[in-house]
Amino acid sequence: MDNASATSLPSFSLLDGSGSDRKFPTGRLGLLCFVKEDCPTCGITMPLIEAAHRAFGTSVDVLAVGQDRDGNAKLVEHHHLTLPMLDDSALKVSFAYDLETVPTVILADAAGKELKRFVGFAREDWRTLMTELARLSGTAAPALDWNSMPELHPGCGSKSVEPEIAERLAGEARGERMTARRIELGDQEDVFEFMFERGLTDGLPVVPPTPERVRWMLTGTRRDPREVIAIAPPNLAPVTVEKVAINAVMAGARPEYLPVVIAALQAVCTDEFNIHGVMATTWGATPVIVVNGPIRRSLGMNMGMMALGYGTRPNATIGRALKLVLRNVGGAKPGDIERSTLGAIGKFTTCFAEWEERSPFEPLHVERGFKKEDNVVTVFGLEAGSRQIADQTSRTARALGGSLGLGLEACWHPKQHGSGEVLLVICPEHADTIARDKWTKTQVRARIQEVTSRPIRELIPDAESGEGIALKAMGLANPTADQLAQKIPKFRKPEYINIIVAGGEAGKFSAVFAGWVSGPMGSSSVSRKIEEAP
Repeated sequence: MDNASATSLPSFSLLDGSGSDRKFPTGRLGLLCFVKEDCPTCGITMPLIEAAHRAFGTSVDVLAVGQDRDGNAKLVEHHHLTLPMLDDSALKVSFAYDLETVPTVILADAAGKELKRFVGFAREDWRTLMTELARLSGTAAPALDWNSMPELHPGCGSKSVEPEIAERLAGEARGERMTARRIELGDQEDVFEFMFERGLTDGLPVVPPTPERVRWMLTGTRRDPREVIAIAPPNLAPVTVEKVAINAVMAGARPEYLPVVIAALQAVCTDEFNIHGVMATTWGATPVIVVNGPIRRSLGMNMGMMALGYGTRPNATIGRALKLVLRNVGGAKPGDIERSTLGAIGKFTTCFAEWEERSPFEPLHVERGFKKEDNVVTVFGLEAGSRQIADQTSRTARALGGSLGLGLEACWHPKQHGSGEVLLVICPEHADTIARDKWTKTQVRARIQEVTSRPIRELIPDAESGEGIALKAMGLANPTADQLAQKIPKFRKPEYINIIVAGGEAGKFSAVFAGWVSGPMGSSSVSRKIEEAP
């Protein structure tokens, strides 16, 4: 190999069995052998690495790098080793060398540039290496009984790639600094019961947020774990990236979901969204999360059949992670700040993606000013559960728009007009009906407003229904007949009817999430670009 083009290996400093510090590179030829005691192939390799040390040790630094302190001592004793056995039980060097298998044998020049590498055991690899070391050192190769050795023997997995250890090492390599308080449990304590007792769950079991799991979760972002990304009501608590990662672990999320959770949290903690009001109202409001952009596909989000239901990990855990942050950091707990009269199952989690490719309309995020290739999360303060609108017979966009409008009129209460935001989820079959007539969202909204317009006289409280619009609120103390005949559409503004497409391709059933109070006195939807998306 041309040394000028050789790869420079990471330098390191490790203690040997006598406690002496050994550095690499050494200024001489170096032969590194990464091993662990419970690997049979490493056992086959140890006599050869010892033979290389005894034959070439005056001109080549032969070093064994062991991955377990107790195992290292066993290897030294069992194989009567005289070569330096370095302690890499912290596995940082193994991780830096990107090991997947042990034994891994690496020959390096005096400057620490890699000349040769092989993995596992192959008799011909070792014969060639011994010949090469003899040539480089000017020393005779050791006499070995090659025929007594296996021709090939596969290696074992490096400890540095074992579950949780790999995640911890990745986090440490990124220089992440975690500051959250750690709680040590007794040997007999049940971690799941402990989480329940401390009120850290949403009523379902959560994944224990061990340091290793949190480090793994933090690999989903380049942000400093100590960075404060939001102030969460009602406690007005600073929320760090680490705190989000902890709750994302508890929710069962994966690292690649973390940027979505962060973006959603930042969106709900704005003044416009007013998460305090959404969580504290006695109505059943909750953050409803819609995801747009290529990230839908890369995360495997559900936008088709059962999009609003269970069974898909990113949908379920992204929304759950957000709610756990609001609960465990912000302090929004049921019976305390969260005081919904009935609540709803959607308060556990409500998150799904728009099926942009199946929609005849421009996607929600494009409608809101983002580029189609942008990854965007939009949060709505809506009821914690959708209601379905069935129409299996309409064959025109006008007729279907009328049916959808009549279904939307029940939002909040049929006599409450001049309402705020809703989220209308149109199923693919209904979208096809609209597409055949080439209707736009604007036309659908206009049709909904048309069909839901009612005279004021039908909307005021009366003996049949005490709910309705108070005349005083409209500035009509003594209304005339003409004033009472004036029609009011269901929604204050057509654009308050947010429209997306999602759901299975079979079934003519759309759905609506009804709104809470919109505007300065309530909650307005907020869209935010997802940074660091995979």
